[in-house]
Amino acid sequence: MSQQCHPFDPLTANEIRLAASVLKRHVAATDIVFRVITLWEPPKAEMVPFLEMEHGGREKPKPPTRLARVQAHINETFTEYKVDLDQQVVVAEEVLHGRHGHIDGEYMRKVELACMGDSRVKEQVALLNLPKEATVVVEPWTYGPDGMNDMSKRMTMCWFYMRLVDDHDANYYAYPLELCVEMSDDLKVVNIFHLPSGEHDRMQTKAKPREFDRRKIHEGSEYYPTLNTKQRTTTKPYHISQPEGPSFSIEGNKITWEKWTVRVGFNYREGMTLHDVRFDNRSLYYRLSLAEMFVPYGDPRTPYPRKAAFDLGNDGAGICANNLQLGCDCLGHIKYFNGWLASRDGTPLKMPNVICCHEIDDGILWKHTNPRTGNAAVARSRVLVLQTIITASNYEYIFLFYFSQDASLHYEVRATGILSTAPIELSDPAPPYGTTVAPGVLAPFHQHLFCLRIDPAVDSYRSNSLLVEESHPLPASPVDTNPHGVGYVTRQTYVEHETGLDLDHTINRVFKIVNERKLHPFTRTPVGVRLLPWYSQMLLARPDSLHARRSEFGAHAVWVTRHADAEAFPAGRFTMQSAGGEGIAWWIRRRREQEKEETGVRDADIVLWHTFGSTHNPRAEDWPIMPVEKMVVGLKPVNFFERNPALDVPPSTQERNLSVLVKKEDEDGEGDEGVVECCVEAGRG
Repeated sequence: MSQQCHPFDPLTANEIRLAASVLKRHVAATDIVFRVITLWEPPKAEMVPFLEMEHGGREKPKPPTRLARVQAHINETFTEYKVDLDQQVVVAEEVLHGRHGHIDGEYMRKVELACMGDSRVKEQVALLNLPKEATVVVEPWTYGPDGMNDMSKRMTMCWFYMRLVDDHDANYYAYPLELCVEMSDDLKVVNIFHLPSGEHDRMQTKAKPREFDRRKIHEGSEYYPTLNTKQRTTTKPYHISQPEGPSFSIEGNKITWEKWTVRVGFNYREGMTLHDVRFDNRSLYYRLSLAEMFVPYGDPRTPYPRKAAFDLGNDGAGICANNLQLGCDCLGHIKYFNGWLASRDGTPLKMPNVICCHEIDDGILWKHTNPRTGNAAVARSRVLVLQTIITASNYEYIFLFYFSQDASLHYEVRATGILSTAPIELSDPAPPYGTTVAPGVLAPFHQHLFCLRIDPAVDSYRSNSLLVEESHPLPASPVDTNPHGVGYVTRQTYVEHETGLDLDHTINRVFKIVNERKLHPFTRTPVGVRLLPWYSQMLLARPDSLHARRSEFGAHAVWVTRHADAEAFPAGRFTMQSAGGEGIAWWIRRRREQEKEETGVRDADIVLWHTFGSTHNPRAEDWPIMPVEKMVVGLKPVNFFERNPALDVPPSTQERNLSVLVKKEDEDGEGDEGVVECCVEAGRG
């Protein structure tokens, strides 16, 4: 069964079922709660010979052992197992003392019910004197340490809101309440807080809550179509037609398109992953994924610092993945990929349509009009899109990989959804930590920090280097080297050891992943790929804060490390209630302190990490639902090919594209037929 899978393919439903049965037989426990059953990716040292033989085509390689990573509570002890699916045995296990897995949806529902069922909570809700038509909504959040509690056990904050419409799709974030409840791991109420409402207010635990101010009731905060009847009627249908079908082909999880080949993966934590990415049968990337994201809120008033979400490490991008809908989330000729997770009892759980694959037109790829002849040559850009979307409580994140015909690859994040809100008083000046988006509703300032993990394979799976290039003006000089003061040169430095690095647009600092063992025939420089970073602010929390300690990757925009199979997540394996000191900075520091540990990253198996994001200080226009905010990172070949790799893209022609001219009458009464020329016959107009 497992022999039919490529080593990079996610576990099938049958393999998940098999892994669960092997573990049940191994532990013989009566109380097993499965949390994770996913592919334990083969060690890179075993995969590289397999891939080299696979692409060499001389003989069929023997695949590495098919392994499953299983995390489960065994009689309430959290343990991780490595299961050999070929031999159907457990080959390793580790008790995860003091660790917490990702958020358990079933447990969070129990938290919500236990909170609302507590007599003291009911009493506090009654004292708010809410409108009769109000429905109280509780939203549980796990939270990170803030120095106030022992975090060896799970702790949960229950934030309170209300709906004034008898519709479960009503926007309850429009009415945040001043009540907040802290719940213990065993579903007991630990504290009932009354939230601060002004800049100088403090959280209260014993004071009587203020009654809800009915002046806060307002209109205009609904977004759901059935509750928002004010919709445009001006947009006409837009259809995408590919009469001969899409240009890509699919074989299992392998996609072939234009000169690209890529294997698509999916797991509970990272969601979509890419493996063995090649262009024109030349290797570019061993593995690409979003490795972590951190959303810290900037309101310093207790308990708001507890709003600090690691949406991959805590929630799991795969667990939160949307079922993408045809004609809504994805347009055109669509290929969907399903994912498989595990239920609490170990049965496979199908996640349908979690990744969509399709093509889009992306404007002009290259063009030139010869001014002497007037002849134009133009090729339009076709792009292959791989998209997944997750819902993490109030926010949606849209993650897209764009493959271009010129061998460039872009990764885009789009943030949308609903702002997380806090209550404020109408009569007081609003606290300076957010934007007032509705009466009594504060949308706090916060950051979204993402970390893209790039495991390069630039013409080699084994040896790449990181080259930092800067552009500097030539100095003023009395000699004839720069008489007009316009010259500039580049300075290039290889990074020798693991480190974190910063961007600097003033000197056009560029990061190139290069293969020093292979030189371009004309430039005589190493072939490479250039990172096109998304310039953004790094973590604003103080370096000595728990936020900073927990999200080490937020200190620098670029990191380079030696490859290690176990170092996949830059904030550490377990982020749920981690106090920090387990991520990328710690890896580097630990190796530096160990004299026998290798820290060199030149001509080595390296990993590049790019931290980027958004400092989101909300606008009124972000309410009640936020238009997407886009962040784009690029990877572009630099002196990798002898010439433009998209030179052979066919010219764009009207006969092929069948564009339609919109006809209208000009002011002089004449139509616009004949005014617009079309490209015909390989660009000659």
